[in-house]
Amino acid sequence: MSARPKVVVLDDYEQSIRRTADWSAVDARADVKVHHERLRGAALLDAIRDADAIVVVRDRTPFKAELLAQLPKLKLFMFTGARNTQYDAAALKARNIPVGHTEMGDSKASTTEITWTLILAAAKRLEAYLGLVRKGRWRDGKGLPATLAGERLGVIGLGSIGARVGQVGKAFGMELVTWSPHMTAERAEKGGAKSVSLEELLATSRVVTLHLVPAPETRKLLDARRLATMRPDSILVNTARSALIDMAALGAALDAGRPAVAALDVYDDEPLPAGDPLATRENVVLTPHLGFVNDPVFNKFGPGVVANLLAWLDGKPLAKEVKDAKD
Repeated sequence: MSARPKVVVLDDYEQSIRRTADWSAVDARADVKVHHERLRGAALLDAIRDADAIVVVRDRTPFKAELLAQLPKLKLFMFTGARNTQYDAAALKARNIPVGHTEMGDSKASTTEITWTLILAAAKRLEAYLGLVRKGRWRDGKGLPATLAGERLGVIGLGSIGARVGQVGKAFGMELVTWSPHMTAERAEKGGAKSVSLEELLATSRVVTLHLVPAPETRKLLDARRLATMRPDSILVNTARSALIDMAALGAALDAGRPAVAALDVYDDEPLPAGDPLATRENVVLTPHLGFVNDPVFNKFGPGVVANLLAWLDGKPLAKEVKDAKD
C-alpha cells in the first residue's frame, strides 16, 4: 500500500458521509475525494481509475466485472447499508478484494411514511393545490380531493413495511386486501387483511401499493396487460423497486386512464434525468427515492465507513465485511 492511499466516495447525494462522522484519522493517512453528483461512463472511470478504495452510497452505481477489470489498483470495495445487488461479488473474490459495508438502520418507518405521503398527495391533489395557493389562487375546478375511507387498499406484499402501510389504511377506514406470490389466507388474516388474487386486487382497489423485493417472478409484475385492469380512479404507488412495474408501459397506461394516478419514489434510472416524461405529467406524483432516507439510517453510514477504512489502513479485519465476497 502506498504512503497515501486514494479513497473515492461515490453518490453521496445527501452530503452526509463527512457530516455524520469524524474523518480526521482517515484524512491524516489517505487522500479522500467525495463525489456528491452521479457519475457515469468516462467521468466515472476518471474518478475511480487510480482508487485504492472505493465507497459507494447504497447501490447507486453498478460495479460489474467489466468496470472492476479497469481498476487495477483497487484493494477495497465498500458500500453503505447491509445489502447491495449491483456489484460483481465473484470478480472481487477472484482478486481477493474485501467488501465492507455499514449498519443499515431501520427504514421501515420512513418508507411507510413516504408511502402514505404519496397516497395522500395523490388523493388530495396536493401538488396542484399547493401550486395554486403559491400563485395567489384558490381552487381550479379540475376535480375535488378524494376520500379514502370506505375504499379498498390493495397491498402487494404484506411484509414488515406492507403490514405497516396496511394498518395506516385501516386507521383511515379503508378495507385491506393483499396478494403476494406466496400469500396465504392465514398470513393475510394475521396482518388484518383479506387474501385475494392479484387480478381481484388490481381490478377492485382504489389504491394499489407495492412492497415486494424484486425476484424473477415479480419483475415487471405490473405490465401493460395488468395495468389495463386497474380501476379508472385508482392510484398506483411504488416505494419498493421500479423493477416491479414495466416502466416503459406506464406512460401509455396513464394516458389510457388505468391507473388514474401514479405516485412514485423509485425509478429505473436514478436520479431521474432532467426532462424525463414522468416529471411533466400532472397525473404523476414524484419524490426522489426518500423511502430509506432518514437521519437514523444515514447517521450510521459515515461512522461505519470510517471504521472500515481505519481497519483497512491498519491491516486489520474490517469492522463489517461481506464474507461471501471472499470465503
